[in-house]
Formats: sequence, structure tokens, C-alpha cells
Amino acid sequence: MSDLLSDGGKHLLLGNEAIVRGLFEAGVGFASTYPGTPSSEIGNLLEKLSGEAGMYFEFSDNEKLAMEVSAAAASAGVRSFVFMKHVGLNVAADPMMTLAYSGVKAGMLILTADDPSAHSSQNEQDNRFYSHLSLLPMVEPSTPMGAKAMVPEAYRISEELGLPVIFRTTTRVNHARAPVDFGQRAEPVTKGHFDRDFVRFVNIPANARVNRKRLLSLNEKAREMSEKSPLNFVEGEGSVGVITSGVSYTYVKEAMSNVSILKLGFTNPLPEQKIAEFMRGKERIIVVEELDPFLEDAVLRIAGQNMLDVPVYGKRSGHLPYAWEYSPDTLQSLSELADVKEFREPMPQPQVKLPARPPTLCAGCPHRGIFAATKRAVGKRDVIYCSDIGCYTLGGSPPFNEADFIICMGGGAGAAGGFAQATDQLPIAFMGDSTFFHSGVNPLINALFNNHKIVMVVLDNRTTAMTGHQPNPGTGREFGGVTTEALDIEAIARGVGAKFVKQVDPYDIKAATEVMREAIEYDGVAVVITKQACPLELKKRRMLESKVCEVDQTQCIQCFTCLRTVACPALVKTDGLVKTDPTQCIGCGMCANVCPKNAIGVRK
Repeated sequence: MSDLLSDGGKHLLLGNEAIVRGLFEAGVGFASTYPGTPSSEIGNLLEKLSGEAGMYFEFSDNEKLAMEVSAAAASAGVRSFVFMKHVGLNVAADPMMTLAYSGVKAGMLILTADDPSAHSSQNEQDNRFYSHLSLLPMVEPSTPMGAKAMVPEAYRISEELGLPVIFRTTTRVNHARAPVDFGQRAEPVTKGHFDRDFVRFVNIPANARVNRKRLLSLNEKAREMSEKSPLNFVEGEGSVGVITSGVSYTYVKEAMSNVSILKLGFTNPLPEQKIAEFMRGKERIIVVEELDPFLEDAVLRIAGQNMLDVPVYGKRSGHLPYAWEYSPDTLQSLSELADVKEFREPMPQPQVKLPARPPTLCAGCPHRGIFAATKRAVGKRDVIYCSDIGCYTLGGSPPFNEADFIICMGGGAGAAGGFAQATDQLPIAFMGDSTFFHSGVNPLINALFNNHKIVMVVLDNRTTAMTGHQPNPGTGREFGGVTTEALDIEAIARGVGAKFVKQVDPYDIKAATEVMREAIEYDGVAVVITKQACPLELKKRRMLESKVCEVDQTQCIQCFTCLRTVACPALVKTDGLVKTDPTQCIGCGMCANVCPKNAIGVRK
């Protein structure tokens, strides 16, 4: 990784690294997030660098809180930055919609990292529509260099309008790597002063009506700014015009020749006069964008309003797909409309049949223990496994098959209450420690309030694992000059009124099975907390003990209970014998715990 705090020079950066550098050059004083791929690296970097950079940064409890703390900072005159993955903006939309009415005193950017093709997400929603819904300005970078350069410009737009600006990226911008020129870092302002303005900042109905008119007026001003913005420009010549934005611009540049390109970086409000002028005299217009026809529909409307008899091609015409991310190869379907380069065939692959490698829980993952225990405890009962977003989602895979319903963070426990009321089945909800703090406490309270018989299992692996091992309230904070104590999940569960609350070691499958049986039989809301640190986090901190499990072949009867029950990748079947792979095994002892003949032992 390049030194993001250095000045000058050219550096090879990931898109997320370039965005962090842009924050330092823009003098941002306050940043907040709840981690989520493809934006996670931004938070990981700020955790390490914010203190030295003079910026305040926090991992907030969820995206709504991240939006609120950054909104407060910007309302007090401190440049702020809040960032999240695309589905995170659904959580943060509630405060964002009214924040648009009140606006901000200092610049504020709201980064939404969209995920076309749903590489690490439960959907591929197009968050550009949030800019229409909120009437907030939106900008979209296409490359890492463009992302870094766009950050200071976006703050300029935000402060000229007194509004937050949506900074929309996609996975291939966040995770691309390219040369980036460094400018000078600006000194961040981290303390401001909030000046009372009752009408602007207190959006009771009477004030909201005033602020709505103010927002509409600012939206018109933003439209004028978009017409003049250097983020919207024309390049190339040709009778065929291409209108594009975001990473799709790079695909157009690579795949198409002899076309005139209108590259849009300030994408809400759109520069409608510039678009109309660009369309005049063209033989045809092609709109290239991923996901929904956000630009295309606007271009069709602009053509109609300006009585421009120019055919527009894209998704609506059936020439480009709606779903999944694009590549230069995607544009081959436009070859009848424009000069599209022929890309050579992919290099031939060796004729080797590689084994399938589906995603799986890591060797020694403590979640395996509670899934094995739950399956044993459930037996033949009719249950509904309500899972959630995190590593434990993989509990839906064989041999556990313990995921029947997944929608969003904290949604498993919320849905469990509905299933408890609407069916005669027993809902068992799984969630991680970070998810519990993010949006798991309210479903617990709701279940207690409405007397829903559910079992809530909180898998506490002492970190926010799937997004890259970020801290959460259950781990406490130790970065940026701020140190806090960890919050206790068991105490919180008891504090909100849960009577059945038990904590177990998931490596002890026998004990965990008994606790799960008690929870299943309990007439009310039962909370089971598993507590064992993620081995990958322990490895990173060099805290993992050097241990390994070994199979005594003289005692093993080849019943394969360990394989069927735990299914750990460190357990392998070779020539009809069960062995452990010492390169993967961490010596957690789960397999030993389920062996009926005590044939597996742990050796240091």
C-alpha cells in the first residue's frame, strides 16, 4: 500500500485508497461508516490513518447512525464524509431524506458503493434513484484517479449549495487499481460551532414546508451548476453519440471507435441543455450504463421535450442488458450501431477439470459448532432457520442447511417474530455480534413485547468478520486516540428483559447442544450467545495458539461422524481414513468433541 499521507508523486492505488487520499486533500475533518463491501477498505484505511491525518473517524453502530453523526458534524461547520455499501443506504435513508431539507453548513459527501452483479451483496439495487428521491446532487467517478480528483470538487459543490452530495461508486471503481497523482493535503478542521436556526434544522411540518421550497430552489441552482460543471464533458468526434457515466465510460473508451462521447460525472441534476445540444445532428445516440436505464430514460425525455428526431439505443431498445455489470465485451451487441472493436478470443484454458470450491466457513470457525449443536438439538422438529447477513449465512450450506429466510441486516430476528405468530413452527434466528448491535436489539425487544416464541442465537466471534475484521461495540474501540470498553451482549439482552439468556462455547458441541435443547423447550424468548473469537482475527493479531488435531487410526472406526457433523475443511478423507490437514487445522477440538470413540486428540 502506498503512503497515503505523503505529498506529491504518482502512486498505484486501489479506487478506495484513492478516495481516502481525496479526503485528505479535501481537508475532511469527520468520517463515519458501518462497514460493507465494496467500500470496506475505506474504513480499514481510516482506522489506521485518521489519527495521523488529524481526522476524526468512527465505525458507527449502523448506517443510520453513521449518517446522523456525519450530518451533525457538517451542520456544525466540519467537512464530513459518510460511506456505506448500497444496501446500507436503505438503512440510512430515513435521516438522509430530511437532511436534504435542512442541508448542511460545511461540505458533506454520502458515498454509496453499489454492487452490480451482486458480488458480495443480497441484491444489485441502483442507488442513483436515491438522488431523484431526495433531490440531492450526485456525482459518479469512473476511475481511481477520477475518484480522487472528484472528492474535492464534490465538496465544492456541496458547500456552494449547502447540501450533502451523493458520491456514487460501483465495485469496479472501488476495487480497480490505477496510477493516481497526489496533490497537497489540506489541514482538516475538526471542531465547529452549531448555530441555531429553528426553521432550517427543526423540520416540524410548518418548517418542512418552507424547507421543501428551499430544496426545490437549490435543485434548480444545482441544475445550472451541472450545465457548467467540468465533470460533464464531450470528447471524440463522430456521427454516433454515446452518453455514459461511471465505470461504463472506461468500457466505451476501450471498446468503441469513431464516436463522440458525452461523459457525465455530475449525474443529478443532469445537464439537460448540454445533453440536448450533444444530441443535435447525431445519426443516433447510444446510452451505456449499468443496471437500470437511469440516464437512458432521461435522454429519451430530453429528446421528446426538445423535439429531437434522434433514435436512442440502450436497454429500452433491447441492445444492452439490464442485469449485471458490464465489460468491453458487453458492447459487442452494439456493433451494428457503432464501430466496436473486435476483442480477441480469450486465451485457451488448460484442459484440467478443477474441483468446485463453493464458499465455506473457515477451518476452525466457531460458527460450525453452534450449527452442529443446533441441528442435533432440533432433531425432527419443524423449525424455520432465519439467518442474516454475515459469515454465518454460510450455515445455509451442507451439511448444516440452516438458512431458510434471509433479507437484510437484523431481518432474520425480525422475521422470526412474524413466523412465530403466523405459523406453528419454531423460528430460530442467527445473527452475529456486529449485527446484534447494528439492528438486532430492536427485534429482541419486539419479540419480548409481543410474546413471540423465538430462539435468538447471537454468534459472537469478537469482530465484524465478513467485511474485514472491523471493531464493533462488542469489541470496544482502540484507534484514533479513542479507547472505549466493550459492551456485553448478555448484559444488554438481560437489560431489555430477556429471562432466558445463556452463553456457550461453540467449540464444546455437547454443551452447546444441551443449551440449544433448553432454549427450544423454553416457553418464550430464548437468547443463546456463542462466544469464541474468529481464528482469522486471532492469526492477524498473532494470538492463535499453535495446536493441531490428530486422528488415532487405531481408535477410529471410520464412522465419519466428524465429517458429517462438523464438515471442517481441515478434516480430509484419504483412502477411506479420516485425517487432519495440519496446514489448515487450528486445533480447536470441535471434531474431537463429537467423535464417539475419542479417537481425535489435540496436540500442541
